[in-house]
Amino acid sequence: MTNAYEQAYQRSLNDPEGYWGEAARSLHWYKPWDRVLDDSNKPFYRWFVGGMVNTCYNALDRHIEDGRGGQAALVYDSPVTGTVRTYTYNQLRDHVARFAGVLAGLGVGKGDRVIIYMPMVAEAAIAMLACARIGAVHSVVFGGFAANELATRINDAKPKAIVTASCGIEVNRVIPYQPLYDGAIAMAAHKPDHVVVLQRPQAAAPMTAGRDVDWTDAMAKATPHDCVPVAATDPLYILYTSGTTGQPKGVVRDNGGHMVALRWSMEYVYGVKPGEVYWAASDVGWVVGHSYIVYAPLLNGNTTILYEGKPVGTPDAGAFWRVISEHRVRKLFTAPTAFRAIKRDDPNAALMKNYDLSCFDTLFLAGERSDPDTLKWAETHLEVPVIDHWWQTETGWAIAANCMGLHPFPVKHGSPTKAVPGWDVQVLDEGGKRVSPGTVGALVCKLPLPPGSLPTLWNADERYVESYLSEFPGYYKTGDAGFIDEDGYVYVMSRTDDIINVAGHRLSTGAMEEVLASHPDVAECAVIGVADELKGQLPLGFLVLKAGVGRDPAEIVKEVVAMVRDRIGPVAAFKTATVVKRLPKTRSGKILRGTMQKIADQQSYNMPATIDDPAILAEIEEALTAIGYANGR
Repeated sequence: MTNAYEQAYQRSLNDPEGYWGEAARSLHWYKPWDRVLDDSNKPFYRWFVGGMVNTCYNALDRHIEDGRGGQAALVYDSPVTGTVRTYTYNQLRDHVARFAGVLAGLGVGKGDRVIIYMPMVAEAAIAMLACARIGAVHSVVFGGFAANELATRINDAKPKAIVTASCGIEVNRVIPYQPLYDGAIAMAAHKPDHVVVLQRPQAAAPMTAGRDVDWTDAMAKATPHDCVPVAATDPLYILYTSGTTGQPKGVVRDNGGHMVALRWSMEYVYGVKPGEVYWAASDVGWVVGHSYIVYAPLLNGNTTILYEGKPVGTPDAGAFWRVISEHRVRKLFTAPTAFRAIKRDDPNAALMKNYDLSCFDTLFLAGERSDPDTLKWAETHLEVPVIDHWWQTETGWAIAANCMGLHPFPVKHGSPTKAVPGWDVQVLDEGGKRVSPGTVGALVCKLPLPPGSLPTLWNADERYVESYLSEFPGYYKTGDAGFIDEDGYVYVMSRTDDIINVAGHRLSTGAMEEVLASHPDVAECAVIGVADELKGQLPLGFLVLKAGVGRDPAEIVKEVVAMVRDRIGPVAAFKTATVVKRLPKTRSGKILRGTMQKIADQQSYNMPATIDDPAILAEIEEALTAIGYANGR
């Protein structure tokens, strides 16, 4: 007997036009589509061709007309400034319409690009929605990004305007933005006409006459702007992701397919009802922030939380519990790294007991592989379902998940459960042939991809095909390796290039990380493959210990080596690990395994643009040298 998930999944693959056409009817269209799926120019598929829409109208105005105007739409919670501010749907629509008027008054119109270089403030979401309102294409760049990285994005997107702030705040540290955006504009060949600056009280930004516009002054004078209908296939935004050549790739998201997929995902992946409070603890600079702080919750009529703070240190490891309790959050979506930080600082979850979490019913984890130990810790202490799910900047929403709004399945630790409706996930070998269940290979998605995924890269159709579609014709290459078990559960083990080859055996570093993470003294870990003359590669482990562990690190290393030998076997050849204070990560929490591998192998590397703290790499090199790698190898 089939369940709701199986029915939805099979129909989404067998009748995608019927399935997604039905899903699209829950939204507002100025003009209905001529065709749900246009496959006339493969591999460039387009959804809802001929339809006319406005994403901002569907996220704000539509709910006001349906009687939700007085409901909270967005809650800005900033422990770093001591601010909590709530915007109803009416208030948020009014702010967005007025800022849309600011942009229009600066000459920004349909199809023009606007770079948004902002910290985690409500105005960042307002600026995104304002662009959508007038049909402009926004490109959000993580606030505080290096000037040269911002300059690269300016040259590629060629924005008519930049929207920014005078500073960002990292815990207790104020980061002035003006030297960064001024430096970027000086470097860039393309010069924006205007820079709109939100002056924050923590640091004032000097203004460039004739170019810079004060946010507050401009808002006071602006005339609110109505929504502008755009084609469903017109771009809503560009989001840059790292490219292997060092040149960032501009992932394009369209208007029609994006809004259909995201609204659908709120109901069926996350099981969220309109009116409920939903919190994605991420940043607007990342895809999670685009999809699940700003667009999806508002498209679904929810209250969304925009949080300017950290999981620990603002002020302590109880920060998340405070937000959940205070704002009555029903569901939280965050990265596993956030929970590893909380677990490290508060291993027994003592701070959780200070808050009423009775409102909270589900935790969703994504952004990196969820190690089973962290997942179990969250399950034990929160006593709610903990759902790992897998997706990417390019896909815009989940490829595999436990669809809570369709038919929840039993959790298998280490798996994001099953392919989401619309995603035909398969595992192929190096020759492009499907492998049997349980066999590790390249995780791919059969074309066409569902609505909401990238239709191409900004001004780079050939690069889109080369990067994602050429290696396995007819499929989208995720770049991840893993397997699908006999029950249809997907396992994402590592990036394809993180499968290491030890004496001819293809081994997953992710499987070894699971073992290391299960040690009671280990808060966080990483495993990389390092070059070895005899075996080709050997695994090398990095351990971050939990707060308060006073044991000899050498003993802990011996124990994890024995655990890997016991659980994976001698074939893993796991013999070396080192204890470090912290792991190098991007600002979104991804561990920089590739950079660590280059250090261990004494290869040159570029400082990653997204690194959270460059000083960590010196610590890693010192630790590697002490065990015979890096400079001392």
